[in-house]
Amino acid sequence: MELTRRDALAALAATGSAIGGGVLAGRYGAPTADAATGSDQSRSSPSLSTPLLDLLDGVAEVLYPSDVEGRRAFVETYVLGRIDDQPSYRAGMREAAAQLDALARDWEGTAYATLDVETRDQLFRGIGVETADPEPAGTLTERVRFYLVNDLLFAFYSSPTGGRLVGIENPIGHPGGIKSYQRGSMSDAAATQGDRTDDG
Repeated sequence: MELTRRDALAALAATGSAIGGGVLAGRYGAPTADAATGSDQSRSSPSLSTPLLDLLDGVAEVLYPSDVEGRRAFVETYVLGRIDDQPSYRAGMREAAAQLDALARDWEGTAYATLDVETRDQLFRGIGVETADPEPAGTLTERVRFYLVNDLLFAFYSSPTGGRLVGIENPIGHPGGIKSYQRGSMSDAAATQGDRTDDG
């Protein structure tokens, strides 16, 4: 099954984000003339650098079932909407991602995104992500859990396609959705991909 940008928008709606029709347009790709001149328009439109998107997609690959298609576009669309007009959240997410990447380089000698999926999972386990409390101002492990793991899991479970993939009949945005997400767990996704992670 394939995750789509529509799934990402449904997940954003579940967070309470109000996404306008043009909010996500032009956020990712080559720098524009506005970006080069530092205009107000470019400053008001957050974007994802390729290394950051690579890292977020790498995290999602650990968390999501291995047979999911369209993961990268789903992650990009969701995260762009999630950080729009939320500078403090955006800064926290980027800091957590940068520190996770620095840890991967220190432990494994390369960027997090370039590690194979099993090593990425082992790194999470090595710092205790699967049992950490999500805290935006906590330790690195707690911030990784809050900004990266929990948010990407929430996006997956709250999308119609993701909900079906893990057996949630009523994902968020549909009747009974919030209760369905609360019953979901990281182990539900792990069961479909060889138990890479557990505990949601």
